[in-house]
Amino acid sequence: MISRRDFLQTSMAATALLGASGFGKWGRIAAQQALTQDQLLQFDSFGNVCLMHITDIHAQLKPIYFREPSINIGVGANKGAVPHITGAEFRKMYGIDDGSYAHYALSSGDFEALARGYGRVGGLDRVATVINQIRSERPDALLLDGGDTWHGSYTCYHTQGQDMVDVMNTLKPDAMTFHWEFTLGSDRVNEIVEGLPFAALGQNIFDAEWDEPAELFPPYKFFERGGVKIAVIGQAFPYMPIANPGWMFPEYAFGIRDEHMQEIVDQVRAKGAELVVCLSHNGFDVDKKMAGIVSGIDVILSGHTHDALPEPVLVGDTIIVASGSNGKFVSRVDLDVRDGRMMGFRHKLIPVLSDVIAPDPDVAAVIDSVRAPYEETLAEVIGQTDSLLYRRGNFNGTWDDLICDALISERDADIALSPGVRWGPSLLPGQDITREDIWNVTSMSYGAAYRTEMTGEFLHVVLEDVADNLFNPDPYYQQGGDMVRTGGLGYRIDITQPQGSRITDMVLLKTGEKIDPARIYQVAGWASVNEGTQGPPIWDVVESHIRKQGRVSVAPNTSVEVVGA
Repeated sequence: MISRRDFLQTSMAATALLGASGFGKWGRIAAQQALTQDQLLQFDSFGNVCLMHITDIHAQLKPIYFREPSINIGVGANKGAVPHITGAEFRKMYGIDDGSYAHYALSSGDFEALARGYGRVGGLDRVATVINQIRSERPDALLLDGGDTWHGSYTCYHTQGQDMVDVMNTLKPDAMTFHWEFTLGSDRVNEIVEGLPFAALGQNIFDAEWDEPAELFPPYKFFERGGVKIAVIGQAFPYMPIANPGWMFPEYAFGIRDEHMQEIVDQVRAKGAELVVCLSHNGFDVDKKMAGIVSGIDVILSGHTHDALPEPVLVGDTIIVASGSNGKFVSRVDLDVRDGRMMGFRHKLIPVLSDVIAPDPDVAAVIDSVRAPYEETLAEVIGQTDSLLYRRGNFNGTWDDLICDALISERDADIALSPGVRWGPSLLPGQDITREDIWNVTSMSYGAAYRTEMTGEFLHVVLEDVADNLFNPDPYYQQGGDMVRTGGLGYRIDITQPQGSRITDMVLLKTGEKIDPARIYQVAGWASVNEGTQGPPIWDVVESHIRKQGRVSVAPNTSVEVVGA
């Protein structure tokens, strides 16, 4: 008799055929200028349940370029494991052909050349087309949004998220969970959530005063699909008051809350759940650890760390699905659920190639409508780039370098610090830089560009704290984004060392002198979580810098030496 685990392992083989080898095949077709929408979306329906997953859209309504990371370092038990494999090694692991559309979508190598060949990705009108195609085959499919939806653009900032709410409502998701949404402030979040036509879930969103589950965010919702009783449990970003300003949502508390998660899983199972799905914004490594602790979860739809994987990862009997970011992918998971057990699945990570997938006209009309009052402002050309501008990876991307240059020059600073956030589209060499492009990498509700004094000793403490946040071997202590980006400052980092000993050889780049622990340095930065931070908005700082430059060129950054990766 074949075991349940054997069924799941067999399904992993099936998803590999649908994912990796299929990518290579259609990549060759695309190279012959013959890739069609039908081929891109082709999927052999399976089982009695269908899930669709999107996450980390970051308010990107229109098609963009988006480069995947070339550096994504894993530590502890996750060293050398996906998603901490990149480039040629990643493509070899999944059997992805060089030059194929999967190479372009999932890997950073040869990005500029492939981008010029395959074009932009994403656009929620194209995402809508993918969703509608799946629904035409599987009318009872569930659409689940992993959060980081109402954040990350000019229009989102100026409408307080209403642009994204209006467009997402046309996609008709069944449920969502949260992260950056809370930086709109709890009053605005509460106002939006009270009017949503779908479930806003968070088993780990608690009332901070009473330490009880917050009433506005139920822990789960039941759905009946394909004759199967499905429980979807929401898991919001656990570290909100650490990674983001807690003063913006003081009545809420978060955390991973494993024990409560187990209680909720047991509760929904007792109420007859035959399939348990966790809609998570933990981050992939945190989800892996949680899957090994909490029993009874069949599927984790993972978000936050922007990982895009052509196959789910299996932890025990739980499959973990990673669906990328910025509207670049839609994940489809078909499952065979029988007698209250998940017996097998098929999966496909669908790249939303905007030159291949036709826009849905109804959703396109809503997008154009919400953008119309701002189009002239968005489209204003501020400068041009001679460099590939991207932000993604554990250390500085070229967009980060440009922002740091702007902070140093416009704020008359020795050193610049820029947050290690993962969101923000890419620009190709030769492209205009519009105001929209600048806002796409700087937009947030606490974007003041501060200027302050820091001692060399305090700078070291800052770098050590962020490094531990990223490279602590225990995923539950990895509580935010990537490494803080630095301008004007070089250093050496040994990720194998404990906290307090990772950062050495700090250098002030303009003089080549070692950072003096007792000396005071002028430091400019932005996105401080401290209430009352003063300074001009970061988007104005960057715009002023680019206007003065006219054409920007970002030299390769060699200021950070990484050891132990």
